[in-house]
Amino acid sequence: MVISRVADALVRQVEAVNDGVNEALFEPVIRLGVTGLARSGKTVFITSLVANLLDRGRMPQLVAAADGRIEAAYLQPQPDDTIARFAFEENLAALTGPTPHWPDNTRGVSELRLSLKVRPTGLLAGMRSAQTVHLDIVDYPGEWLLDLSLLDKSFADWSAHVLDRLEGRAQATEYLAALAAVDPEAPFEDATAQGLAKAFTTYLQAARAAGYSDCTPGRFLLPGDLAGSPVLGFAPLPAGEGRPQRGSLRREMVRRYEAYKAKVVKPFFRDHFARIDRQVVLVDALGAIHNGPRALEDLRQSMADILGAFKPGRNAFLTRLLGGKRVEKILFAATKSDHLHHSQHPRLTGILQALLREARHRADFAGAETHALALAALRTTTEARLNHQGQEVDCVRGLLLDSGKRAAFYPGALPEDPAHLLSPARKGAESWLDQDYAVMRFAPAPLSLRPGEGPPHIRLDRAAQFLIGDKL
Repeated sequence: MVISRVADALVRQVEAVNDGVNEALFEPVIRLGVTGLARSGKTVFITSLVANLLDRGRMPQLVAAADGRIEAAYLQPQPDDTIARFAFEENLAALTGPTPHWPDNTRGVSELRLSLKVRPTGLLAGMRSAQTVHLDIVDYPGEWLLDLSLLDKSFADWSAHVLDRLEGRAQATEYLAALAAVDPEAPFEDATAQGLAKAFTTYLQAARAAGYSDCTPGRFLLPGDLAGSPVLGFAPLPAGEGRPQRGSLRREMVRRYEAYKAKVVKPFFRDHFARIDRQVVLVDALGAIHNGPRALEDLRQSMADILGAFKPGRNAFLTRLLGGKRVEKILFAATKSDHLHHSQHPRLTGILQALLREARHRADFAGAETHALALAALRTTTEARLNHQGQEVDCVRGLLLDSGKRAAFYPGALPEDPAHLLSPARKGAESWLDQDYAVMRFAPAPLSLRPGEGPPHIRLDRAAQFLIGDKL
């Protein structure tokens, strides 16, 4: 068994070295991971990014596109036959068809390869032919990324962390009542374990709907073919004294938790996450602000946990030879900026930068290049200036998702100083003192695209330049 594991590890390292040599000498491959927590817009981001790289009329900030050096872009079969293909064509049809609608959310890992034929630049440009650069985009749920933090936590540590954050949340009432009726040291009964796991899953679903981000384990929300299996049949328990007794509920919960890490989390890290070169983390900061100070503080802590899962730094040849692949660039993007007038975009970016300051400093110190910006992968609104309570305010207009009616929307002015939001969030305030921040759900607007144009967006070209511009 040990010899087999060692052999598998050696084979993976040899394959990684061969891939690295091929990429360096022939056709470079950029592996771009796209993740974010629920409702952050991963599917729309990938769809619009690919569409705008295929038709680059709206990508002036992508230097290779602006210079006309991208001669062609085309989709190719993905390199990994064991991963689902990202449904680009279906998602694009949903966004740009006669009756546009939002595509389905991310449910698992998927992949797509986009190849770009790029003319070189510099002194040797006239002596070299165009080079093909492959962009492999990997889409995966942000909840699964948060699971990587479990690898450094024992069951007791995880339970204490979760129960501490459950305190005071109305969504946890049912689970805490079920937990109070159970003796963790009693003999194990599967019905009891499954009842606790079901109540905890119900809490996670309610917490996510309420805007909280710390919803681990992620597979409880997106179980796939693991639904009903013992590996998802555990839940946090209050601290006990000494080692768990053999045959007790606590002992079995510990075993299942460790099995979850070994059989679910570690394979995801090995097979998918550890291969990523560049990373996008999409953040629904506006949704968290709308849901109140506690949701915003929870998002801040979750973003720090997410970055803690990365091994930042540059991919030197020796590092790759030794198997220590590192993420080179990380982009944090506040999505849905089209819900705000452009005059407020700098404030949204400032809030995101402050929200992620601790996490970004950790990455910067380790050598990874990080960047934060506000964007909209698909612009759904137009801007307007209207009279509101005797004052002129900057608004946006769009089609309401629930009614289909066109309406103007003013969400409230974000503060110039992010501390006005983050300070009460850190202190555990129940609500914002000065005003509430509204959120409107807009539907994608009907589009009339000219030849060579991708879907309208806000700063998607700047995101692409940061993520892949140096490779083009």
